[in-house]
Amino acid sequence: MISTDPLRDLGVRVTGAGGHLRVWSEHATSMELCIFDNRGDRVTATAEMSRDEHGVWSVTHPDLVGDTRYSVRVSGESPRFDASRHLLDPYARGFDRVSAGRWRSCVDDGGFDWNGSTKPATPLDHTVIYEAHAKGISRLNPAVPEEFRGTYAGLAHESAIEQLLDLGVTAIELLPVHQSVSEERLRRLGFINYWGYNTLGFFAPHRDYATAAARAAGPAAVLREFKGMVKLLHEAGLEVILDVVYNHTSEQGPEGPTTSLRGIDDAAYYRQNAEGEYIDVTGCGNSLNTAHPASQRLVLDSLRYWANDVQIDGFRFDLAATLGRNERHEFDPEHPLLTAIVNDPELQGVKMIAEPWDIGAGGWQTGNFPPGWIEWNDGYRDRMRDFWLTDIAAERRDGVALQGIGSMARRFAGSAHVFADERGPLSSVNFITAHDGFTLADLTTYDHKHNESNREDNRDGTDDNRSFNHGVEGPTDDFAITTARRKAMRNLLGTLLLSAGVPMLTAGDEFGRSQQGNNNAYCHDDELSWLPWEHDDWQRDLFEISKRLLRLRRENPALRPVRFGRSDETVPSASQMDWYNGAGETMSTEDWDSPAQRVLQYVAASTPEHEDFNRILLVVQGREEPETVTLPRHPGVSSYTLLWDSALDITGPDVHDPGTQVTMAPTSMQLFRAE
Repeated sequence: MISTDPLRDLGVRVTGAGGHLRVWSEHATSMELCIFDNRGDRVTATAEMSRDEHGVWSVTHPDLVGDTRYSVRVSGESPRFDASRHLLDPYARGFDRVSAGRWRSCVDDGGFDWNGSTKPATPLDHTVIYEAHAKGISRLNPAVPEEFRGTYAGLAHESAIEQLLDLGVTAIELLPVHQSVSEERLRRLGFINYWGYNTLGFFAPHRDYATAAARAAGPAAVLREFKGMVKLLHEAGLEVILDVVYNHTSEQGPEGPTTSLRGIDDAAYYRQNAEGEYIDVTGCGNSLNTAHPASQRLVLDSLRYWANDVQIDGFRFDLAATLGRNERHEFDPEHPLLTAIVNDPELQGVKMIAEPWDIGAGGWQTGNFPPGWIEWNDGYRDRMRDFWLTDIAAERRDGVALQGIGSMARRFAGSAHVFADERGPLSSVNFITAHDGFTLADLTTYDHKHNESNREDNRDGTDDNRSFNHGVEGPTDDFAITTARRKAMRNLLGTLLLSAGVPMLTAGDEFGRSQQGNNNAYCHDDELSWLPWEHDDWQRDLFEISKRLLRLRRENPALRPVRFGRSDETVPSASQMDWYNGAGETMSTEDWDSPAQRVLQYVAASTPEHEDFNRILLVVQGREEPETVTLPRHPGVSSYTLLWDSALDITGPDVHDPGTQVTMAPTSMQLFRAE
């Protein structure tokens, strides 16, 4: 049956007669295909494209095959059309850089032998995300041959895979790997956009992360190296999630470069008011107009390509609130793109993660995305930092913390006050740190950002760090301060990896990586941002603790509820949660709300469908002095076996009866198996 979908098969499809190119533009008056020589410098052939009634321009050309470089030139009545400009096909599978600022689209035949490799399909309740940079993760890895360091091949090197498996994460989330470019402002400063949030095209992998051999062989070889990386990670049981930037493009504001969408149909692809002025809700100069069906289709087709042709397991959507803005530029949780992404038959089983905010009016939307989405939980991040850092700083300074323990406990249990009951605790992606902001070690080392090396007079990066330097700004040899900092890191890691929800660990936090107080290292393609592979003794100890925490998470399903529990019924795959104060008594309203209350005991019992019954006790002690805690007399519990103590480097067998008094070290956590 011939498809009647008017926007079907955009981009190049190789046929027996050559390549068939389809490009959508509603407002163009003519369009021309240009084919270049192998260097991309000289036009060797041109062909006029014809328009159908749906605004799709098409042409078939015998030379549009293999690794051919090509462009389109577009005419129209708006001044933003320029018939002399060579534009990139928005659906191109590869790009070739022919000179500074000049790119060519490239044809790819899609050939790759997956050799039976399949996606791991890790259930959400077993998922642990590791956020990393495709280059930075292996650039300094001494076990990787020099020619592979900092590449897709280096990321998939056996030493890197062994490290990820040893740690116990299940998915690697890569900062943007769509082809990106650096802003002219950064280039003038001698920097690049290292993080990659400046997308040139939504279908092509970033060529600079491929090996020199693949780059020299052309875009098809770059794509094969990328697919080879995915294949090897899948064979090891690791999922691959991509951080994708569909909210804006590298064309920036109206005075920025015109490389593709602006020259093809600016009025349709970018959000504008009635006067044609850009409506920028991203802070990057432009916002993709996802109220328009063509933009919606562009995003969906890109997702389908990466999820199916490249076998990607999930996506984290940068500034996802922008994607849900309607024709009035207001966020709509029932936006057709948001619902299509999670309901599309070709995207079933793919993890969809929203960064649920942008900088526009009404831009903070945590908890408001439709079912099927999971979301970065910034409230979790902020409250956990408060509890272990700024509240402790306030107690030192003023004698009392700023907040009670109740808000911390709600987030520990899955943030039911944020996410609707039908969505459950797995809608929350819990994180303490991410690529932007302080690293875990820097949260405990600096009260203020130190971004001077970015050459923006320390104006960039957030000032809302919720960090605590423990008495000295920056590195110190003071034993008491370094001891307190390292315990704070253990507490933050323990909180993250033992909370209900989906944990996300930032690469390097498992061994205390520092960025020297820089909380916005987006422009540093150097040792400041690359992952170090040589560690001090205390860093190796922290790595072992991270491993232990992840093992305890795997072994105790009570820590991984799929659904929210209810007090009056047994909910399958939930956890029955009961809360006690330091005296072993049921928490009172005063216990929940008083800033003076810094001790909490949390009993979680699983209600299993697929795993054995399990029950744990977690004790949190948030004051800087020892506390005597009475373990609760919980129905059905006859003993508590200590599994982990954040105050100790090594935890030995330690069994207690209910009602026993134990001494909790200052600012510490203890996890018990309750039997």
